[in-house]
Amino acid sequence: MSLLCPIDFRYGRPKMKGIFEEGARLQRLLDVEAALARAEAKVGLIPPEAAAEIGKKASTKSVTVPRVEALEKETRHDLMAVVLALAEACEGDAGKYVHLGATSNDILDTATALQLRDAIRLIDEDLRELIEALADLATKHKKTIMLGRTHGQAAVPITFGLKMAVFTSETARQRDRLREAAPRVVVGKMSGAVGTGAAFGPRAADIQATALADLGVGVEEAATQVVDRDRYAEFIGIVANVAASLEKFCTEVRNLQRTEIGEVAEAFETTKQVGSSTMAQKENPVASENVCSLARIVRSLVIPALENVSLWHERDLTNSAAERILIPHACVLIDEMLARTTEVFRTLRVYPDRMKENLEATKGQVMAEAVMMALAGKGLGRQEAHKLVREMAQRARTKGVHLRESLVAEPRVTNVLAKKEIEAALDPAAYLGQSVAIVETTVKRIR
Repeated sequence: MSLLCPIDFRYGRPKMKGIFEEGARLQRLLDVEAALARAEAKVGLIPPEAAAEIGKKASTKSVTVPRVEALEKETRHDLMAVVLALAEACEGDAGKYVHLGATSNDILDTATALQLRDAIRLIDEDLRELIEALADLATKHKKTIMLGRTHGQAAVPITFGLKMAVFTSETARQRDRLREAAPRVVVGKMSGAVGTGAAFGPRAADIQATALADLGVGVEEAATQVVDRDRYAEFIGIVANVAASLEKFCTEVRNLQRTEIGEVAEAFETTKQVGSSTMAQKENPVASENVCSLARIVRSLVIPALENVSLWHERDLTNSAAERILIPHACVLIDEMLARTTEVFRTLRVYPDRMKENLEATKGQVMAEAVMMALAGKGLGRQEAHKLVREMAQRARTKGVHLRESLVAEPRVTNVLAKKEIEAALDPAAYLGQSVAIVETTVKRIR
């Protein structure tokens, strides 16, 4: 069979893909059918020996993907094909008890809950690994001075460690969001065709509670035919939010790796890796670019996830085809993106000397705020100090000289600040504020 989707051959890692591949999906459907049978046997709805036989045969060794596919071609119903395949695999009369009282989405949605549970565990671990990589950089470079930039322009000095602490904190929040949402997302149902549980009889609530507890997923307390799709929409929204953060981090790498900036660079295997088929000198931030590209796809999945919330009455089928695409794609791609981003930061080349060069290239302009505060601290009003320093900065820029020259030549400045005070105000290392402390407290809290 020809492969069409790049996820099949280019993107995604084995563990996450393994959750959503066809055989794994079938096994989870069978696991749910087996749990239902055990719960029904517990309340006396079906014979215990029937439940045991159903549980024994609820395996892809007995119910194979090819057999289910063949039955689906006949029935044109995916879940009914699973039910028939399981029933025919059972010995004795156990087959007649398969799926008793259930509707398709009792099985389908609960199986999806199992997939989401396992996917969330992997994403959570991915986030932990990224946090560690970022925290390591934050700690290592907590005193590495560099330009802070706003609007793409030089602003005031920061440290590279502070930049990484910001990323660390953001990633930790994303992990918190995922963990907080998990109990709302990992939810199944076993309440029949329209959520009343009528087909299960008076012990319907017990059957649902027992089956879902057996599987380790939460219970949809008030359902229609399906688990409410606001739950899936929340999950996809969180995944998209994570993707946005990863794009932010990797965009920063791409910008700082620009030839004219050159403060960081992705790892590059110089003996084998090729940056361009024609420009032999190229070392491009391709991993970061890949993450940014995939982020666009992941964010686009939010729209169908939200549109799936609005189903007709007790349900329609308009969510189905979309979910077959968006849930696996969201999970596989965010796992891929997290792994790539973590590797980018684990192996990132950081160039403190270049950071210093870029800082010095501003000729003191980035210390304008520090000079203003020094003037204000000596009694010159803040507004007057701002106006004066702005004038001095513009004068220095026009002449192409260091800000120092404008300051020391201006009596309105020297009448307030001594030369050594001007020099102190122009020292980037003395104007890092709480940068180091912020890094230390952030990393300590998160780790």
